[in-house]
Amino acid sequence: MYHQGSRELQDRFASRALADRLDEKLRRERFNEADAAFVAESPFFFLATADAEGWPDCSYKGGLPGFVKVAAPDELIFPDYDGNGMFRSLGNIGVNPHVGLVFLRIGVKPGRLRINGTARVDFEDARIAEFAGAQALIRVTPTDIFPNCPRYIPHLELIEPSIYAPQAGVEPVEPAWKGFDGFKDVVPPRRAYSTMRSGEPPDC
Repeated sequence: MYHQGSRELQDRFASRALADRLDEKLRRERFNEADAAFVAESPFFFLATADAEGWPDCSYKGGLPGFVKVAAPDELIFPDYDGNGMFRSLGNIGVNPHVGLVFLRIGVKPGRLRINGTARVDFEDARIAEFAGAQALIRVTPTDIFPNCPRYIPHLELIEPSIYAPQAGVEPVEPAWKGFDGFKDVVPPRRAYSTMRSGEPPDC
C-alpha cells in the first residue's frame, strides 16, 4: 500500500500510525456488496494509466449508470466506447497493466471509492454484447480497494445523462467535431461488438 516516498511524508507529518490504521481497517483486495452498488450507480469515473516508461495519463470515462460492473469479487469490467481514436488509456494498458480508478458520488451524500489494480483489454469476451455501443471490454483485477473521505467534493447535482452515452436500440449521436473540415476525412466508422463479430460493415 505504501512505498518509501509515502513513508517519508507520513513521518514528516506524523501520520504513519493513521495511515497504517486506514490500511488495516479500510483497504481490501476483493469487492464487497457495497463496492458493487457504488460502482453500479456511477455514471462516470476517472482512469489513471501509464506507459511503459511510467509517463502518466488520466482520462474521464462516462456512460449510463451500470456501464461499469463488479463482475466478481476479483473483477471489475467496463466497455470501451467510440472516442477520439487516440487510445491513450487502452494503449497504455497494453504496455503497462497497472491502473488506478476513482469513482465519485455527488449530491446530498457524496462519496469516493478508489481502486488500484491491473487491467487488460479483451476483444473476444462475450460479455461485450451486454454493453450497447461497446467495441472492447476492459477487465480490472483489483489489488487495493478503499474509500476516501469525500469532504472536498463540492455540492454538485446530476441533471441528466449525456446524450452521447450509448443506449440499446438508440442510434448514437455523433459529436460535432467529427464533422469539422479538419477531421472528417480521417474519422473512421464506428465499430461496435455486433459489427466486429459479424464481419458486416458498420451502420454509421
